[in-house]
Amino acid sequence: MLGACLPGDSTTELKEFNVPEPGYGEVLMRIKASTICGSDIRCIYHEHLGKGPEGYQGVIAGHEPCGQVIAVGPGCRSYRVGDRAIVYHISGCGLCYDCRRGYMISCTHPTLRRAYGWQRDGGMAGYMIAEEKDLVHLPDELSYADGAQVACGFGTVYEGLEKVGISGNDAVLITGLGPVGLAAASLCRKLGANQIIGVDALPERNKIAEDLKLFDEVLLAGEDNEKDIRKLTNGHGVERAVECSAHHSARNMAIRATRKWGKMVMIGEGGPMQLNPSPDMIHDQKTLYGSWVTSTWRMMELVERLVRWNLHPADLITHRFEIDQVDEAYSLMASGKCGKVAVCFDEELKL
Repeated sequence: MLGACLPGDSTTELKEFNVPEPGYGEVLMRIKASTICGSDIRCIYHEHLGKGPEGYQGVIAGHEPCGQVIAVGPGCRSYRVGDRAIVYHISGCGLCYDCRRGYMISCTHPTLRRAYGWQRDGGMAGYMIAEEKDLVHLPDELSYADGAQVACGFGTVYEGLEKVGISGNDAVLITGLGPVGLAAASLCRKLGANQIIGVDALPERNKIAEDLKLFDEVLLAGEDNEKDIRKLTNGHGVERAVECSAHHSARNMAIRATRKWGKMVMIGEGGPMQLNPSPDMIHDQKTLYGSWVTSTWRMMELVERLVRWNLHPADLITHRFEIDQVDEAYSLMASGKCGKVAVCFDEELKL
């Protein structure tokens, strides 16, 4: 089978691999859709930022895989051949405090915590091995491309939104309108947000956001954003801010555009932030959350709600590629001039 690795110089490398066999507690999956995450672009594709056991180990890339179980190893207790599954993209020890809460992203074991596509083979290939404990069932109502986005992007956003709470009382600001920001808008709409305002510096991203009709207002990033947002909210600012850009000016603006007693969650990774605690937070009684990925139980909850809401994350995919076009796929994703990008197989490629 062909699999894609990331040398760290803004290129991809296709290699031939043997189709693996599942060991104890593992399944072999036929990958149907594998979407590209911005973290892979920032930390692996352009350069290898991680060091030591948390660094990229030269494995098959891709930590947003979804597919069908085609073989099960000994010791599997729930999944059977033919089952459709999403892969939670961190495999933890299963025994530490965070793993027992379902947050394997925060596993503290120095060697057993391994991320798919970083320290163990991921989904940028036709087949992959996954541990049964890392799987979440994919309902028939959702496509494999829907499930691939739950594996990281939508799951990560849902976690952050649940921390701050979104309701019909809220005007919501979303900074950064890439795939994560678009996912935030999709979910905020279903959670009942009264008003959704988006901000991004790239006209191409703003155009995609406008075309999807997920926002009430889309603003080009600039010096007057805070003033414009207050004007749109009767001078108050927003009740909730969702920071997806990882840009220092967007972070600074978002906290200041949040009204008194408001809440902001930071999801976008990397970059600094300049904060003046007294005027920016303390005096206005604001709350700032950090949110990193999600838990397996929260992913299960999200999948159930997506079906109930008839919400399809795959609607945010603007480009689908075959595995032998993976270099083009990563290059496009790195440009930022797109929605979500997916490498697909079988029926997902034909859509």
